[in-house]
Amino acid sequence: MLEIHIPGFADLRIAHIVSDYNGTLALDGRLLPGVADTLAELAAVATIHVITADTFGLARAELAGLPVELTIAPTEAQADTKLALIERLGAESVAAFGNGRNDRKMLKAATLGIALLQKKGLAAETLANANLVAPGILEALDLLRKPKRLIASLRS
Repeated sequence: MLEIHIPGFADLRIAHIVSDYNGTLALDGRLLPGVADTLAELAAVATIHVITADTFGLARAELAGLPVELTIAPTEAQADTKLALIERLGAESVAAFGNGRNDRKMLKAATLGIALLQKKGLAAETLANANLVAPGILEALDLLRKPKRLIASLRS
């Protein structure tokens, strides 16, 4: 578990990291360089969950061998499916990452929601429901690996 005290924001106790796949961990269905190693490292301190509609049908193969729990969301009500996962895990123990409109509810519900602005873009509603925006997934995951960066951005 990751424990991070952020003055004026929250005392975070992150047991679960939940991430969208396409546009967040991957581009056009392919895992982005460096993501596999970073997820493996973070899996030592939190359970990693990947939830995706799997638009390109590659998530299972790309994540094979990594210490992640993969959920393929149905085509309908994806935002609600992602929210239900956050609630089942206990929103107060979840850091969530995403970029698409279907990620907006999970980012809002999670104790820490980080939106990503990468090549696929970032839905405005998702941006409005995030605590923080990062320019890339490695920078976003580094906020958990190097929490003083997170503290500097969210303290008040």
